[in-house]
Amino acid sequence: MADSEQSVRHPLFPPSSISFPSHLWEAPPLLAVPANLTPRLLDHALNALHACGGARVVRQVSGACSAAFRQTAALNMTELVVRTLPSPSAAQGPGPDAYKGWLFKWTNYLKGYQRRWFVLSNGLLSYYRTQAEMAHTCRGTITLATVHIEMGDTCHFVLTSGGRSYHLKAYSEGECQRWVSALQQAKANATQMMPHSDDSGDEGPLAQPDRALIQGALKTLASKLEDLNTCNELIGKHGAALQRSLSELEDLRAASDGVDKLKTVNERATLFRITSNAMINACQDFVDLAEAHSRRWQRALQYEREQRHHLEETIEQLAKQHNSLERAWRESPSTHNKGAEGTPEGESSEENEDIEFFDAMEDSPAFITVPAGDHSQHRCLFTIAFSLCLQEGSGCYLRRGRRRRIPDKPNYSLNLWSIMKNCIGKELSKIPMPVNFNEPLSMLQRLTEDLEYSELLDRAARCDSSLEQMCLVAAFSVSSYSTTVHRTGKPFNPLLGETYELDRVEEYGYRSICEQISHHPPAAAHHVISQRGWTLWQEITIDSKFRGKYISIMPLGNIHLKFHASGNHYVWSKVTSTVHNIIVGKLWIDQSGDIIIMNHRNKDKCHLKFSPYSYFSRDVPRKVTGVVMDSEGCAHYILSGTWDDKMESAKIIESSHGSGGSEGKQKTVYQTLPPKLLWKKYPLPENAENMHYFSSLALTLNEPEDGVAPTDSRLRPDQRLMEAGLWDEANAEKQILEERQRLERRKREAQANLALEEGKTEPDPLIPLWFDKRTDTESGESSYVYKGGYWEAKDRQDWSQCPAIF
Repeated sequence: MADSEQSVRHPLFPPSSISFPSHLWEAPPLLAVPANLTPRLLDHALNALHACGGARVVRQVSGACSAAFRQTAALNMTELVVRTLPSPSAAQGPGPDAYKGWLFKWTNYLKGYQRRWFVLSNGLLSYYRTQAEMAHTCRGTITLATVHIEMGDTCHFVLTSGGRSYHLKAYSEGECQRWVSALQQAKANATQMMPHSDDSGDEGPLAQPDRALIQGALKTLASKLEDLNTCNELIGKHGAALQRSLSELEDLRAASDGVDKLKTVNERATLFRITSNAMINACQDFVDLAEAHSRRWQRALQYEREQRHHLEETIEQLAKQHNSLERAWRESPSTHNKGAEGTPEGESSEENEDIEFFDAMEDSPAFITVPAGDHSQHRCLFTIAFSLCLQEGSGCYLRRGRRRRIPDKPNYSLNLWSIMKNCIGKELSKIPMPVNFNEPLSMLQRLTEDLEYSELLDRAARCDSSLEQMCLVAAFSVSSYSTTVHRTGKPFNPLLGETYELDRVEEYGYRSICEQISHHPPAAAHHVISQRGWTLWQEITIDSKFRGKYISIMPLGNIHLKFHASGNHYVWSKVTSTVHNIIVGKLWIDQSGDIIIMNHRNKDKCHLKFSPYSYFSRDVPRKVTGVVMDSEGCAHYILSGTWDDKMESAKIIESSHGSGGSEGKQKTVYQTLPPKLLWKKYPLPENAENMHYFSSLALTLNEPEDGVAPTDSRLRPDQRLMEAGLWDEANAEKQILEERQRLERRKREAQANLALEEGKTEPDPLIPLWFDKRTDTESGESSYVYKGGYWEAKDRQDWSQCPAIF
């Protein structure tokens, strides 16, 4: 080798590598970078070049990445110098709807508005106590696809989603307007991207708080994996090219070709090393990112496990305390009533700063009651006397020979999630359920169970004042929920044409008849006539949805009540029932919503509010409040109580507007007389916890009786087998009945299609036997009402019209 060609080593290769002439190092090598190299990989390549002493990096703009390094002149014609590259963080900016900043969120009346860090991204609005919490704890997430945005006062706006309201304030009007605009745009984008389905209900898809973060992490990991695949392809190509160049170098014979071949080998070896370093850096980034997210998810999972365990222990402890208190009250109710009157209210404990309170603004009553005088002693005596009267009355079933108990419920275990996991979002009546989740009563019998406190209507029929009558009607509407507090079992869905009668003329003066008039959607008609001056009828359609964590049951339709003497015609509807902890924890039921009771004769009105249960609320659980107003909107009575215990009424003697409440809103202050007890729940029978928590009336609803129609629910075989504790046999019988009903429906549909094809008259649809659809002259509502004939057919024992459904 000549002296001018001093032997040097390429800095990218180890000492044992090939030596190259020094004239090849007069200038940094001109390297070709394939055009399909991503910015992140090109950034890794730049780092590798800087470690090598620098290079002029060019990007090949033509598509031929493997044909590089032929001639320097040819490369200059097809390559473009890359001077700057964006960093990975800059390349991954926020999405088009990303927005973040500080807002004030209403928490409760004790703390008022608290500053929270809000982040809007991917159709979700999440909030945190501080910016540092974004790495580990999200305090709440709002799905914008179903949210309602409403502008309030200065710098104030309200987001309503899923029955819950979020009251937010910004620092300035401009900031408030920017937030509202960003939220509206994000809502529009989320609505367009939201999947549509035929079974969609009133709520959108369930959004998990960490969904946006998880999706972002998965996208980042997928991008890193794509970079690794690209590096792998480039290494394979450059390695093959380097190997060919080395083979050609070994086969050299002429010295004049050595310089060009060594230059080609040098370029290809350098590019191979750069690509290898980029591959190593990309692998390291991928591993680091995966480990970081893995640790974060493990911490979040551990935190959720601890929280769930803590909540389960708390709820179990509260349930035990509740049961012990309830047993103590049953043993000596008068003693506990006196003790409750004399016990001073304890001071509230200090609030934990780590607790995030639910919004309480919407639940706060719009009025305050102030008793006009202290008559607690008379009220206590009246309460004790009424309780003793109710206890004495609850023993009437013994005197009339009604049964007092049913066989104990077997202790069978079954995994609910294995059945329900594929039914999220579907209507509950369309889900095939085993009897393990039922109670041995049909939905028709549950409707009849509303008459548990029919004496309230008997008292109302004797009232001269329509407003006092309205109070008793309101108490009756609330009392129908008292039996549901522990009743987590699903009633049997009646077969089409199934009926149920309850004849209590001798005991309570009324007769009741129900009929299933539709199967999908399930609908039932109910009629009750009393010899004590009133008639009640209703058509109820059950709409239910399974939401994953809870089941919502929405009864659709109105209840009509008419008093014979006065002609007062009352109409109201039912509230939504929710069964919580379907998957994990102990099942519990809540009632929420509003009931508007309207007297169509004189336009008197009562507004009842069922407050939803909140773990952090200081209100009494299962609270119900209401106001009775005349036709001019003037309030006359205040109603208060709980739907699982009692209701009271207090007559208003004076009303005034008090000083402002929160945000300057004024509350009406009513001065009332001492409250009077309207209704008190009967104590449950002994051993009720082993008899599906049935009340005294519910225990008798499925009791066999002679002379009933062959379509009566008492004769349903799967229901009778379940009551007897034979659940396996009941499940088999239930499948047979349901399959028979499906075959009958298909047969009717086939007959209708055949008649349509042949041009014949379509056969009449299956119509109810005992109910006709009519329009009410007072309310203008069209519904199924009793057309008569059932009790006459029972007297004759002529059931020839009844179908054989069992």
